[in-house]
Amino acid sequence: MSTEVNKQYTAEDFTFVQRDERLTDKAYEATSYMHDVWVHFRKNRGALFGLIVIVIIILLSVFGPMFSGYRYDEIILANQSLPPRIPGLEKLGIFNGYSRGINVYAERGLEDVYYWFGSDTNGRDLFTRIWTGTRVSLFIALVAVVIDIVIGMSYGLISGYFGGKIDMVMQRFAEILNGIPTLVVVTLLGLVLPQGIPSIIFALMITGWIGMSRISRAEVLKLKESEYILASKTLGAKNFAIIFKDIMPNIFGQLIIMSMFSIPNAIFTEAFLSFVGLGIQPPQASLGSLISDGYKSLTIHPYIIMGSIIVLALLMLSFNMLADGIRDAFDPNQKQG
Repeated sequence: MSTEVNKQYTAEDFTFVQRDERLTDKAYEATSYMHDVWVHFRKNRGALFGLIVIVIIILLSVFGPMFSGYRYDEIILANQSLPPRIPGLEKLGIFNGYSRGINVYAERGLEDVYYWFGSDTNGRDLFTRIWTGTRVSLFIALVAVVIDIVIGMSYGLISGYFGGKIDMVMQRFAEILNGIPTLVVVTLLGLVLPQGIPSIIFALMITGWIGMSRISRAEVLKLKESEYILASKTLGAKNFAIIFKDIMPNIFGQLIIMSMFSIPNAIFTEAFLSFVGLGIQPPQASLGSLISDGYKSLTIHPYIIMGSIIVLALLMLSFNMLADGIRDAFDPNQKQG
């Protein structure tokens, strides 16, 4: 024991590591939180694919009807139920205007006529109607997000923060509204409002925000006893100032993510209501009404329904993938070092 304590070490007892290089810590560039979110989001190929598809669909819905040369409500009875025909692609044997082995365009003497997605039973251009209908679906989705953030978030923040009897009354009221089927709400609204976009928006305003209110209420219950909230109360901050200046900024990211998930639900709600005849009315078009019209001719002219089904499926799938990617990028537990 004493021998080891009194042992004298020399330079030969040690081996230097990287003698010719400076031993320094690796310097990392300081990055913001949003930069980290974007880096993590880019690694999610599914979310990027969803974002690209959504951007393409939005651009087509804005500019697509300008390219076809037809109006969405233009009826040409001589051009009823024409299959898809696209210049250039017809030479490759696809989208060449053939149906059941017959060139329908040549049979009707329409050699210089093109309908990129075909025409419906009234001779209206489906390409124009599909992208015009997509505008309606995207508008309904935007309205749903605004309703979620403005009504649902505020309702949940107030209910969760005050608690007690206020919370109990507000939650019972929300449960009563949630118990009323959307179909019943839209039907009743159709008695006093014109069927279409106004009735769908009012239906979303009545019941569409309840899910968001529950999520924001749950987040407030987690944060309202935090130290910084107690400090604000001690300094004399008023309740609504605490709710909207202290609590809301800390949960806004999570609420935005959840509002993204409400977009596919709103699009599907509009499509369903239009399909059963309670939504968009002719001659206006939406994806739901186009699917309803095409369904009537499914066995005879299946191409009438295919375009609107594909666009609706891509919209809902892409928004779900994008929402998943945003949620994973904002969630610290998903981050890897």
